[in-house]
Amino acid sequence: MDNIREREKDQLDTLPKLLKNIYEANPNGVALRVKNMGIWQKYTWSDYYNNVKYLALGLVSLGLKRGDKISILGENKPEWYYAELAAQSVGAIAVGIFSDCIASEVKFYVEHSDSVFVIAHDQEQVDKVLDIIDEIPLLKKIVYWDPKGMWSYQNKLLCSFDEVVEMGRNYEKFNPEFFDKTVATGNANDIGVICYTSGTTGQPRGAMLSQRWLVDGTRHWAERDDWKDKGFNYVSFLPGAWAAEQGFGIAGNLCAGVRVNFPESTETVQTDLREIGPELLFYGARMWELVNRNIQAKMIDSTLPRRLIYRICLPIGLKVAKLRSERKVLKVFWRLIYFGAYYSFFKQLRDNLGLSKARIVYSAGAAISPDIIHFFQAMGIEIKLYYGSTESGAISVPETGHIRPETTGPPLPWVKVKISEEGEILVKNEYMMFAGYYKDSKATEDKIKDGWYQTGDFGYVDDEGHLIVIDRMGDLKSLKSGKKFSPQYTEIRLRFSPYIKDALVIGDKDREYVVCLINIDIENVGQFAEKKHIEYTTFSDISQKPEVIELIRGEIIKVNRTLPDHARIKKFVNLDKELDPDDEELTRTRKLRRSFVENRYSDLIEAIYSSKEYYESQESITYRDGRKGSIKMAVKVNWVEEEGV
Repeated sequence: MDNIREREKDQLDTLPKLLKNIYEANPNGVALRVKNMGIWQKYTWSDYYNNVKYLALGLVSLGLKRGDKISILGENKPEWYYAELAAQSVGAIAVGIFSDCIASEVKFYVEHSDSVFVIAHDQEQVDKVLDIIDEIPLLKKIVYWDPKGMWSYQNKLLCSFDEVVEMGRNYEKFNPEFFDKTVATGNANDIGVICYTSGTTGQPRGAMLSQRWLVDGTRHWAERDDWKDKGFNYVSFLPGAWAAEQGFGIAGNLCAGVRVNFPESTETVQTDLREIGPELLFYGARMWELVNRNIQAKMIDSTLPRRLIYRICLPIGLKVAKLRSERKVLKVFWRLIYFGAYYSFFKQLRDNLGLSKARIVYSAGAAISPDIIHFFQAMGIEIKLYYGSTESGAISVPETGHIRPETTGPPLPWVKVKISEEGEILVKNEYMMFAGYYKDSKATEDKIKDGWYQTGDFGYVDDEGHLIVIDRMGDLKSLKSGKKFSPQYTEIRLRFSPYIKDALVIGDKDREYVVCLINIDIENVGQFAEKKHIEYTTFSDISQKPEVIELIRGEIIKVNRTLPDHARIKKFVNLDKELDPDDEELTRTRKLRRSFVENRYSDLIEAIYSSKEYYESQESITYRDGRKGSIKMAVKVNWVEEEGV
């Protein structure tokens, strides 16, 4: 019997096959939920399957062929899932585009991927495509799923989601067996989706992910980390264009029985998260930093009794978390005292954050401060900082009950890791290795040599078999003295501060010391200013207030105390504008584009290293609608300690 089940599982080697199998076995079971007008609407497996089926057939009737590409542009909704599975069902390939991309970025993704259809969310996303329509001649149709505001549009390329579904129903009347046959012809080697990389060092590359990456990789990961077939709830707000959402949401739903819940909008995520109370949760590193900053800021601004409770309970939680991570047996005293701290403070805090039921919790996408992992461990939440990439999938994941903040855990059983002579992490993944970069065989060859994927990350495996990732190979810096330091190590600790949203630590072989560009957190610094009765008008204005500069100086000094002398920050500036993806300073996943930012602010960096007290800043900015502008400001150059110290 077990052999029969194993053979049946092997036959279900694509997401469309899995969808069809689940639909036939349990058509009335709840597959997805979406919040609309304040009410959670349920979608059954029958709803899911039929939308996928008839959308796929409708697209085929419009000219979609096996191997064609379909770009999907919008927020996380069931229609995104339908569109991706519809493409895969007929042998086409889905291409995810971040919903906050501007028109020129949309053009790059659609044009580079050779997409012949765009499935767009609403009027806003449709307008982006129409703005560049003359530059993408391969495009056959723009299909939108939210008709609000679209009634007056007359472009012949436009077609509503419901219209295409109806075309699919008509197509089936004349081709009743087509869908089942085309789904059956799919196999594990088919490319299911193209996920574009972050583009931190240049233009994004289209990593081609196979059905094996999606199905086998997700299935084995879910089994290993014990979230397969548990009926866990998951709230989908990670961008569908990100490989993480492909694994947890789209594939997790079909391969591991995860129930996916879509928030009403990006603005209601926190409220909706609290209502659902998901057992499975994934936040990017920046999201965990944001949550941490908000908690600390609220505690600072809270009443005296609550601040006292916080200051009493947090050290207890941190002590217990340390003992547990070291796998030490908790003595009765610590069990009792933590029980009191948990029910008097941490339990309510978890509920307010929507984490009351959280059991399997992940972070990835960037390094995260060990202080943040310790902080959440204190309230009973183990953040598994896993290491991976779009190209190689998940590589290493911490084991439940053995979270060490400085490591990403041991490599997964189906992953081989070795360290090159230069210290670079090299990887082989049996299930989740990508099939190459789309239209870039040279880049693929450069990344995979002798079967090993070259991550570009510097790290090592410790005595316990845990993988420790230190920094990007190209980001490790040497000062004039020859001593090396890791900018990322310092940056993630600076971002632990509730007042620092981002930081760029700078130093090289021509410099004698380290300096830093600080991006303040406007909300928390704004609360600080309000409490201190500091008047301000704009981001630029508040960033240069003497009181704010002193506030940031104090935060840098805290971090400096944990660093060797040569790696300590000597001077800093508060940037007079927020770093923004629209200005190409951050990727769409909010990773810092280090080289670009250093080049853009090269004059400011030179001013910091000079004897200047102020730098006259004139920065160009890109507005949401694509228009260009500029701002002028005198930026103060600040010593962290007294000058010359």
